[in-house]
Amino acid sequence: MDGTLVDTEHAWLDTVAGFLRTQGSPADAGTLAPFAGAALADAADRLVRDGLTALSPAQAVARLDREFTARVAAGVAVQPGALRLLDRARALGVPTALVTASERHVADLVLDTLGRHRFDTSVASGETERGKPHPDPYLAAAAALGVAAPDCLAVEDTPTGAAAALAAGCRLLAVPSVPGIEPGPRTVLVTSLTEADLADTAR
Repeated sequence: MDGTLVDTEHAWLDTVAGFLRTQGSPADAGTLAPFAGAALADAADRLVRDGLTALSPAQAVARLDREFTARVAAGVAVQPGALRLLDRARALGVPTALVTASERHVADLVLDTLGRHRFDTSVASGETERGKPHPDPYLAAAAALGVAAPDCLAVEDTPTGAAAALAAGCRLLAVPSVPGIEPGPRTVLVTSLTEADLADTAR
């Protein structure tokens, strides 16, 4: 979702950067890189573990969640080609799931923007035992759709999300928003969803 369907990955990283500055910590690209695609709780744990904040994980979660949710609620831009790809899937009868590391209330805001009719199901942070980069969210989505994970195409933009999709056995269409995703036997890289065609990807 974040960074692939809507331009919220940068909003998330901006939220983390702003938080780091309030804590007197560096907010350079190297410091921010591990937070790309990270779930809220995982991000807070890392902030505390790496000594980037004096707050508790719960306090960091509350601060990050409040700021990021406000940014999303203020409006998000749909990524070029995203709606065309989703509508093409519907036209072909391909079931579609939204699988995100964002919290449910953020996912619901984005679903309202994208149109809930474009998805058969969704999986948000905290709704599986483990989140990305573990395979659990993609396995749960595949099960909800009634298909095997190796028959699924995941669309991701961060190494964290890509790791989750590949660990689940999915094929991967990557639209990188940060460095770190490499092409491979089950991975195709594009610079924009406008380049993606479901028939070509299947072949």
